[in-house]
Amino acid sequence: MNISSIFRIYITLLLSLVCSSLVQGQTNEQKALEAKRARLQKEIQDINRLLFAEKKERGDVLDQMQALDQKITVRQQLISVTNQQSNLLNRQINTNVRNIAKLKKDIGILKDEYAVLIQKSYQNKSQKNRIVFLLSSESFAQAFKRVQYMKQYTAYRKEQGEVLVVKTAELTQLNVDLVKQRKTKDKLVAENKRAKRQMMKEMKVQKELLASIRENESKYTASINKKKKEARKIDQKIEEMIKSAIAASNKKTGKKGTSSSKFILTPEAKKIANSFSANKGNLIWPVEKGVKSQGFGVYSDAVYPGIKHQSNGVIIVTEEGSKARAVFKGEVIAILAVPGGNKGVQIKHGNYISTYYNLSALYVKKGDKVAAKDPLGEIYTNRLNGKTQLKFYLYKDTSRLNPEEWIYRL
Repeated sequence: MNISSIFRIYITLLLSLVCSSLVQGQTNEQKALEAKRARLQKEIQDINRLLFAEKKERGDVLDQMQALDQKITVRQQLISVTNQQSNLLNRQINTNVRNIAKLKKDIGILKDEYAVLIQKSYQNKSQKNRIVFLLSSESFAQAFKRVQYMKQYTAYRKEQGEVLVVKTAELTQLNVDLVKQRKTKDKLVAENKRAKRQMMKEMKVQKELLASIRENESKYTASINKKKKEARKIDQKIEEMIKSAIAASNKKTGKKGTSSSKFILTPEAKKIANSFSANKGNLIWPVEKGVKSQGFGVYSDAVYPGIKHQSNGVIIVTEEGSKARAVFKGEVIAILAVPGGNKGVQIKHGNYISTYYNLSALYVKKGDKVAAKDPLGEIYTNRLNGKTQLKFYLYKDTSRLNPEEWIYRL
C-alpha cells in the first residue's frame, strides 16, 4: 500500500467523522425544534379547547379579544419555529447533495483502483509466479520482505473492497435520507401555509371584534374598570393575609420588635426555603393541565395598547372540575374568602408563599401540611362563559415573584 493511498483513506475517514458529527448536531437541533413545534401546536389546541370552550354567550368581548390575541401570538411563534425547521432541512439537503456528489466521485476512484488491483492480482495469482518471485530474492531478508509485501497487498485489496462496499451503502442511505428530507420539507412548507391562512382568519375576526368594541367604548371602559377593581381587591387581601401570617409566625418566636415583612425562619423552615429556591424553574404546575391566559407584570391592553394593566400573578385556564394542587411541600397558613368573590388557599414554603385563588370548594384547612401535587380545592367555573380559571400568585416574604420564572414552562 503506497503512502498516497494511505493518506487518501485517512482523509476520507476523517471527513466521514466530521460529516457524521455535523449531521448529529443538525439532527439534535431538528429534534429540539420538532419538540418546540409540538408544544406550540398543543398550546393552540388548549387555547381552542379552554379559551373558546363555550359558545352560549362566548364571554364578554374583552375575554374574546384577549384569547384571540394570545392565539395569534402562539400561531406566530409556531410559524417561526416551522420556518426554522424548514431552513435547517434545506441546509441538510444541500449538505447531503454535496456529500452524494463527493461519494460518487470517491466510489469512481475506488472502483478504478480496485479494478487495477484485481487485474494485477489475476496476473500474479499463479503459485508458480509467486515461487519464482520469492526464489529470485538475493537474500533471505529480501525473500522475507517479499512475503510480507504479498500479505500486505492481499490485505490492501481486501480493505479496498470493504471500503467500496461501505461507501456504496453510505451513498444508498444518503439518497434515501435525501428523499425523506425533501418530503418532510414539503410537508412543513404546506403546514406553514395553512397556519398563515388560519392566522389571517383570526386577525380578521380580531379586527371585527375591535370595531365592535370601539362602537361602544363606554361599555368596554366599564368592563376594564370592573376587572381592575376586582383584581386590586384580591391583591390587597392576599398581601394583607401574608403580612398577618408573617406577624403571627414571628410572634411565636418570642422576639420583640420583629418585622412583619419577613419571616423569622427555624432551621427546618430554612431547609424548606432553600429546597424551594433550588427548584426555581422546575416547580410543577398548580393544575394538572391547562393553558396560561394571562402572564405576570405590566402588559398592554388588547384594544388600546396605550392603556397598561398590572398582573401580580398568572391566570391559568383549565377544564371544568379541575383541582388546584400544591406546587411544593409546605403548610397551609391562610384560607382566603374575598367578599363577593371566591375562596383561596395560601401555602408557606419556608419564607416563600404560593397562593391559589378562585376556588369553589376547599379540601384543606389552616395548619394542614401538604406535599407537592396534593389537591387543595376545586377551581370555580363561571357559568356565563364556561371558563374555569385559577389565579396563582407567588411571594418571597412580602415581595412579589414572577411565577413564570419558577413554574416549569409556564
